[in-house]
Amino acid sequence: MKEAIRLHGVTAGYRTGNPIIHNIDLTVQENDFLAVIGPNGGGKTTLLKVILGLLTPWEGTASVFGESPEKNHPAIGYVPQLIPEDSFPITVMDVVLMGRLRNAGLLRRFSRGDRETAEMNLARLNVEDLAGDDMNSLSGGQKQRVLIARALAGKPQILLLDEPVASVDHDTQISFFNLLAELNSTITIVLVTHDVGAVSAHVKNIACINRTLISHGETLSSESVAKAYGCPFELISHGGIPHRVLGNGKEPKT
Repeated sequence: MKEAIRLHGVTAGYRTGNPIIHNIDLTVQENDFLAVIGPNGGGKTTLLKVILGLLTPWEGTASVFGESPEKNHPAIGYVPQLIPEDSFPITVMDVVLMGRLRNAGLLRRFSRGDRETAEMNLARLNVEDLAGDDMNSLSGGQKQRVLIARALAGKPQILLLDEPVASVDHDTQISFFNLLAELNSTITIVLVTHDVGAVSAHVKNIACINRTLISHGETLSSESVAKAYGCPFELISHGGIPHRVLGNGKEPKT
């Protein structure tokens, strides 16, 4: 199977201080659906920045389909966390067209083909009727669909998502993860999340990161996750859906 992403001995951080991630070895195969979990400050977003080419490793190497990562890599679509409320007014169509900037260039007008691609992906995400709406007027679930449409407008082979459902309700999360499962038939997906239980029915592999790669594979042991989070941790199954339980007297998290 073809490698989509490969990190070998990657240590990375920012201008000052200690590295955020250290000696990471991680391979993501084409059409994988990888969930990246770990505690706050453990390096999950830093890992994405390395893959996106926004952060150069201090040590080690990173590659996307055998090439060094670069900003605006044509193979990668990126979906950030939800944008803040009352951000700069912009229509849904204009947001999705941003995904075509790589093709249009900053000084060239969008072509008819660019607009057709944007319309096609809005329809693919079932939000085509929102094209003329202000992005700020949408619900959290609608905004996330628009952001995915923007990422898909660049026709990527890999979709990176950073905590995409942190601010949406449970029912919206389920719908969102079902959508990702459909997209995974043709696109490699790497999803940073705090709650692997919610997406566990769809992911194919899980990577647990706390500055180093604690574990990577189809399943995780309670011991490896406890090591990453620094607290007792047990994986259980309820109704066919895995959940996580912190063993420190707290209520179970589902």
